[in-house]
Amino acid sequence: MNPEVDTYFVDGCGRCELGGTPDCKVNSWQEEMRELRLIILDCDLTEEVKWGVPCYTYQGGNVFTMSALKDYCAIGFFKGALINDVHNILEKPGKNTQAARLIKFTSVDQIVEMEHQLRAYIQEAIDIEKAGLKVPMKKNPEPIPEELQDKLDNDPIFQEAFDALTPGRQRGYILHFSGAKQAKTRVSRIEKCTPKIMEGKGLHDW
Repeated sequence: MNPEVDTYFVDGCGRCELGGTPDCKVNSWQEEMRELRLIILDCDLTEEVKWGVPCYTYQGGNVFTMSALKDYCAIGFFKGALINDVHNILEKPGKNTQAARLIKFTSVDQIVEMEHQLRAYIQEAIDIEKAGLKVPMKKNPEPIPEELQDKLDNDPIFQEAFDALTPGRQRGYILHFSGAKQAKTRVSRIEKCTPKIMEGKGLHDW
């Protein structure tokens, strides 16, 4: 057990102003994530903290994260598109997501009931990482600025939050970021908007 994950349960991911407060999303899913953690720790993975959330790795390769959002907590598989979803429990974070897949949880009972399936999916994800398999990527049809795509590619928790936004909110951010002529301004706008995106808010939401 990594003590940094214990800190996550107290302070959250630290990506928005709600971290460490009673309103932090982590507080809504404490029991569920602790139950998930017990199962995960029995799966021969290394427990780390990346992007502010628990991340489980195999020999340095990222396998999945565990995170809390407003309406659910989830395990997010980095290469979930390659998992044989025989139980139809994997979901795309967003309609244009190519590699990542989520299993969403809303109760401890659900986790207990799904434990056998969850272990099987985790083992398949480990086997995929062992084999060095890659998800074949298609060109994203959305006109996403390069700086935003870099952020999405290198920050899976940000990608999960962005993909969870409504299409209208996503488009609002894309237009806002794309409207800047200079790359450094686009990067600045993305960083400035990250806390709102992590809270599930649109550009003009308060």
